[in-house]
Amino acid sequence: MNKLILHIPHASKYIPDLNLYIADQKTLKHEVLKLTDWHTDDLFLFEDALTVKANFSRVFCDVERFSEDSQEVMAKFGMGVLYEKSDEGLSIRNINPVIREAILQNYYWPHHEKLNQAIDQQLKKNGKATIVDCHSFPNKPFQRDLDQNPNRPDFNIGTDSFHTPLELISLSETFFNERGYSVGIDWPYKGTIVPLVHYKKNKNVRSIMLEVNRSLYLDKNTNLRSILYPKTKDIIQEYLRLLKENCNLL
Repeated sequence: MNKLILHIPHASKYIPDLNLYIADQKTLKHEVLKLTDWHTDDLFLFEDALTVKANFSRVFCDVERFSEDSQEVMAKFGMGVLYEKSDEGLSIRNINPVIREAILQNYYWPHHEKLNQAIDQQLKKNGKATIVDCHSFPNKPFQRDLDQNPNRPDFNIGTDSFHTPLELISLSETFFNERGYSVGIDWPYKGTIVPLVHYKKNKNVRSIMLEVNRSLYLDKNTNLRSILYPKTKDIIQEYLRLLKENCNLL
């Protein structure tokens, strides 16, 4: 039976090696509070799915970034695969080639290999694999966000021109609109994860990103669940069920 592959890259707050940081603990704690996709490992918890979760903070290693800074647009802000600066532009860590290679080999690539294994399993069993890239985003833009429009939607659907079928985009947009939610398509964030081994090569690997506005489930400026949390989780669960029912039909 087909299973969704749920990719949850930014839910952890764990930093494996604090010795690498030059920022004080208050600054680092603030950055983790700001950048973590709080509770997405629970919001997207879905039975009969393959879940691939990064068990370390994006502030330590961001598995959604390209491994090479020359390919990563956020690297120019010091926020490539290994963050060296905070969202405010403060230096938080110094990275040299030895440290970089060690973190990539011990954290980044093993995470991507787990995702590859989940995809290969589904391709072997079903001929298709469907990734849901699971995120949240703040109601107001980060300082380093490329899109600074303050009027953000309730949900953001991220797509890839090769790996996201138009029918999947339409299904997703209609689902949330019919329930009274506003939806951005590749706004305020673009794209969705596809491992390089399959990227632009295999259309049977489909991927779509779902980002939920944190105002729908967190108390303002905190990581605490709001009274809207149960409703928002129910909506996300309903959406995942719809995808599972349709992923082999699209």
